[in-house]
Amino acid sequence: MPKMKSNSSAKKRFKKTASGEFKREKAYKSHILTKKTSKRKRNLRKATLVSAVDKKSVRRMLPNA
Repeated sequence: MPKMKSNSSAKKRFKKTASGEFKREKAYKSHILTKKTSKRKRNLRKATLVSAVDKKSVRRMLPNA
């Protein structure tokens, strides 16, 4: 049986926590920042967890994580 391969783009975007959840960064923080409020940009800095509905697909992309 061949090796199971991890999805390379998912490796760069998700990290597994000690409790088995997946951590991710928030989107909309790369450009066009002048029109966004300071509060909005500050909240985009914080990492968050992958939602429950997406957890299965992330786990499938990272079988060795």
